[in-house]
Amino acid sequence: MMKIKRKIIIGLLIVFSLLTVTKIYSEIDASVYENKIEKMNNLKESNITIEHKTLKIDNFEIHYYVSGSDNKDLIVFLHPAFSDHRAFAQQIDFFSKKYKVITIDLIGHGLSKANKSKDKIDASSKHINKILEIEGFKKAHFVGVSMGSLIAQYFALEYPEKVKSLTALGGYNINKDDKELAKAQRSYNLKLVFKALFSMKAFRKTIAENTCKSEKGQALFYETTSYYERKSFMVMQGLQNVIKDRENVKPKYPILILVGEADIELSQRMAKKWHSEIDKSEYVLIKNAGHCANIDKPMIFNNLLMKFINKNK
Repeated sequence: MMKIKRKIIIGLLIVFSLLTVTKIYSEIDASVYENKIEKMNNLKESNITIEHKTLKIDNFEIHYYVSGSDNKDLIVFLHPAFSDHRAFAQQIDFFSKKYKVITIDLIGHGLSKANKSKDKIDASSKHINKILEIEGFKKAHFVGVSMGSLIAQYFALEYPEKVKSLTALGGYNINKDDKELAKAQRSYNLKLVFKALFSMKAFRKTIAENTCKSEKGQALFYETTSYYERKSFMVMQGLQNVIKDRENVKPKYPILILVGEADIELSQRMAKKWHSEIDKSEYVLIKNAGHCANIDKPMIFNNLLMKFINKNK
């Protein structure tokens, strides 16, 4: 009888704790970000035409966006986890004047809802390849930020002949399954899932604060996570196929490795290690920038990337 009472009391305490946590998370104040987003949207001006397209696959669609003039080299931008193509809002105008630009909502992100698809995030490589075929490009410069840099490498692993150059910001070598990094990522992702379980607003705010250093950057990143859903976490399981120990992988294309000065120490260390392992690579630390330096310091990022791509046409 005492055991039954004890279980009931423990159960009530758990329920009470969950209700308390839910209440705390539901009261997360993101008004600072929301006000900044509204002001930024009111100031947005662009002379570039962006065409919204869809790649239809079985029972879902991959949404992508095309800008820039025809008959020019192509740059494909791949966004971070939980974000979408809007992470490159400060790059599209800059690069579309000289290049063809494609930004993509990777599966489970933005408008590219996974629905009941069996595809996970690793299937992005075949999605990207199909988009290149549709748009009539045999090769492209690939630019990935965080998770986007992992997908860019995975695409290059499967379609090396289609990569002119690869730029990775906040990334690391997918062909080395580092235990320290894997452990840190599991711990961080578990915390994120816990937050998302109770409040997506709390989840988005945490991601924004951890990703960008500037308040403006945090507000912009917060906006880019607005379409991410709880069920999209299942799509991320595909990263297990992306990150593996692989021997004798030697990229034949030039690589630019970038990292923000305010990014975590582990991220900076992994970027330097990757640079030391690749002969045809360059490494740059972007000062006063967080994990997504393209958002925090867009002009510095844009100029570095433009110089690198122009050099490797």
